[in-house]
Amino acid sequence: MGGLIISGGRVVDPASGMDAIGDVAVMDGHIAAVGTGLGSAERMIDATGLVVSPGFIDLHAHGQSVPADRMQAFDGVTTTLDLEAGVLPVASWYRRQADKGRVLNYGAAVNWAFARIGAMTGSNAESSLEAFGNAMRDRRWIENVASDAEVTGILDRLAHGLDEGGIGIGILNAYAPGAGVQELTAVCQLAAAHNVATFTHVAFMSRIDPESAAEAYIRLIGYAGATGAHMHICHFNSSSKTDIERCVALIAKAQAQGLPITMEAYPYGTGSTVLAAAFFSDPQFEARNGLGYDSVQRVTDGRRFHNREELLAAQKEEPSTLVLWHVLDTEHNLHHRNLLDMAVLYPGGAIASDAMPWTLSDGKAYTGDAWPLPEDATSHPRSAGCFTKFIREWVRERRMISLMEGIRKCALIPAEILSASTPAMRNKGRLLAGADADIVVFDFEKLSDRATFSAMNRPSEGVRHLVVSGQPLIADGVLDVAARPGKPVRRPVSAS
Repeated sequence: MGGLIISGGRVVDPASGMDAIGDVAVMDGHIAAVGTGLGSAERMIDATGLVVSPGFIDLHAHGQSVPADRMQAFDGVTTTLDLEAGVLPVASWYRRQADKGRVLNYGAAVNWAFARIGAMTGSNAESSLEAFGNAMRDRRWIENVASDAEVTGILDRLAHGLDEGGIGIGILNAYAPGAGVQELTAVCQLAAAHNVATFTHVAFMSRIDPESAAEAYIRLIGYAGATGAHMHICHFNSSSKTDIERCVALIAKAQAQGLPITMEAYPYGTGSTVLAAAFFSDPQFEARNGLGYDSVQRVTDGRRFHNREELLAAQKEEPSTLVLWHVLDTEHNLHHRNLLDMAVLYPGGAIASDAMPWTLSDGKAYTGDAWPLPEDATSHPRSAGCFTKFIREWVRERRMISLMEGIRKCALIPAEILSASTPAMRNKGRLLAGADADIVVFDFEKLSDRATFSAMNRPSEGVRHLVVSGQPLIADGVLDVAARPGKPVRRPVSAS
C-alpha cells in the first residue's frame, strides 16, 4: 500500500486513552488506522523507543511566518494560531498565507484592537506588529470610551471578520484600557451570537486595587455570565503577575458554576510585548506591579531600562520595539515557582506559547527563508521552546503530571477549546482513524528546550519526526526546508 506508517513507537493519545506500543498508518493527509501489525507502506518511520503523539496545537502564536513555523516545528507544534491578537482584515490575511505557503497549519481570530483603531481613528492599516506600534501614537483608541457610532463601527468590522472565517475575536483589552464595559459587553454578545470564543488579554494586571488583575478577571467572569460568550483567558500566568493564587480561586469558582471560561498559560516567568504598551507608562508602574523599570528589557540588545523617563523616551522613539518583562524569578524564588506551577498545571488549561516574531538587530521582523535563522534573530525563548520546556520540566524532570496529561494540555485541550466554534479543529489533537495526520514523534528522554534569554534562536531538541497534514516535515531530526505542508484552520466563510 502507499502512504506512511509510523511503526513500533509508544503511542500516547489522550483522546482514546491509548498508551501502548503500536503503529499509526497515514493515508491522504489523514490517520487511516492505529493499532499493531499494520503492515508496510510506501514510507516507513521506525519509532522504536520513541513517543508518538498528536502534534501540539498552539493557540497563541504571533510569529505567523515561515521562520516562526520552523522554530515551532522543533517544539513539536503542528498547528499555530494567533487568537489573542488576531488579524484584520481576515480574508486577505488568509490569502497571503496561502500564496506564500506555510510550514505549519495556521489560523487567526478577528482583531478587536484594529477594529477599534479603524472605527475610532479612521486608519485602515492592516494589522501587523509595526502598524500596532505606530497606532499607539494616537491615544484616542487606547484611552477613550467609544461613542455609540464608534461601537457600531467596531462591531461591523468584527462581524465582517467572522463572516470571512476568523476563529473568534481576539481582545487585547490591556492595550486599550479605556474601552468601556458596554462596548465589551456588545463584543461578547456578538461572539455569543456567532458561537465563537473571545480570546482575551485582560484589561488590568496589577497586584493592587483599583484596576487589579482580580478586577479584570471579575469583569471577564461577568461577561461570560451576562452574555453567555465563551471567554478564553490568554497567558493566565503573565496576566495574573504575582497574584496568581487569588486569580486561580476566582476562575475555578466561576468554572465550577458552569460559566464558559477556558484558559492557557506558558511555562516562563518572563513575558514579552511591545514597548508602547499602555501599562508601561502608568505613573504607578512600580507600586502597582511590585517591579522596577529594570524588569523591562529590550530584546534586540538586552538593555534594561533604569527609570520612567528613559522608558517613556524610548516609547516615543520606537513604539513597536519588542521588550521582555521579567516578572517571576522561578530560579531563585520558591514562591514564584509555585505560582507558575499553579498557572501551567491548572486543570483543563492549555499550554500556549505567546510566541513572538523573530526580530533582526535593525528592529525589523524576519520573514525570510534562511535556515538556521540569522544569528542576530531574537525573540523570546518561548518562541522556540515552550512545549518542549513544559514536557521536560513538569513531566520528565519534576514529575508533576503524567506524560498523558502533559500531551493532553499541549494537543487535545487546545483542540477541544475550539471544537464548538471551528469544525476544522475536531479532527486535530488526537490519534484516531479519520483525524488529521498531524503527528510528533519524539525521544522523551532527550526532549528539551535549548533557547535561553542569552541565546534565543536555538531550536529545541528531541523531536525526531514531525508530520503535518500527512507530509513529513522533520525526518530523523532534519527539517525539509522545501516543505510547505501547512493548511489553513478557518471557520466556514459566510456566503453573504
